[in-house]
Amino acid sequence: MGTEMRTGRKLLLLFTSVILCSLAWGKGSVYTSEPEVRVAENKPAKLSCSYSSFSSPRVEWKFAQGDITSLVCYNNKITASYEDRVTFSHSGITFHSVTRKDTGMYTCMVSEEGGNTYGEVTVKLIVLVPPSKPTVNIPSSATIGSRAVLTCSEKDGSPPSEFYWFKDGVLMPTEPKSNRAFSNSSYSLNHKTGELVFDPVSASDTGEYTCQAQNGYGAPMKSDAVHMEAGHGSWVPCEY
Repeated sequence: MGTEMRTGRKLLLLFTSVILCSLAWGKGSVYTSEPEVRVAENKPAKLSCSYSSFSSPRVEWKFAQGDITSLVCYNNKITASYEDRVTFSHSGITFHSVTRKDTGMYTCMVSEEGGNTYGEVTVKLIVLVPPSKPTVNIPSSATIGSRAVLTCSEKDGSPPSEFYWFKDGVLMPTEPKSNRAFSNSSYSLNHKTGELVFDPVSASDTGEYTCQAQNGYGAPMKSDAVHMEAGHGSWVPCEY
C-alpha cells in the first residue's frame, strides 16, 4: 500500500509540474496581415507582424532561403548586416529597397522578456524580376528513331520562369496527339525545367525551334530560333 501511495504521489507531482510548465510557457498571439508579399525589385517592402498577450515583447526576425538562414532582427534591433536597408517597428520590418536575393521566408518570433510566452508567424517575400532572354541547347540535326533532348533555361526570373516551346512559330502542346499539326511526333516537355525530349525522333520533327520564358511578371522572353534537321546521320548540339 505504501509503495502504491508513493507512486501515486510521484505521478501527481509529475502531472502538476506539466500543468504548471504549460501555464508558465504560454502561447502569445502573433499574426500577420499579409502572409505573402510580392514586390518588384528595387522597391520598398513591408513585412507585417502584430502580436498581443505580451507585456514586454522581445521580437526577432529570421530569414530562410533554401539552406541559407540569417538573423535580420535580434531583440527588437536590426542586425548589422541589414541595418543599412531595413528598419524595425512594432508592426513589422521594412526593406527600403529589395533585391532578388531577398526572396525567401521570414519568421517573426515574439517572446516575453522573462521567457514565459512565445509565438511566431512566417511571411513569404517574393521579389518580382522579369525573365531574361533564355538560352537554348538544340541539336542542328537528329537521327530518326533516336532520342533527342532540347533544353531551355534562364536564371533571372523571380518567381522562376516556366518554359514553352514553339516549332515553326506554332506553340507546341503538352500532349502532341491533341493537335493535328503534331500528331506524328512523340515528345514530352516539362514547363518547369524547360526540357523538350523527342523519343523517338521522326521525320516530321524537322523545323525551327524557339523557347519562351515567362513568369507572370514583365514581358515573356523568346530565345533565338534554331533549325533542327531530322535525318539518318549523327547530330551536333548547338547552344544559343
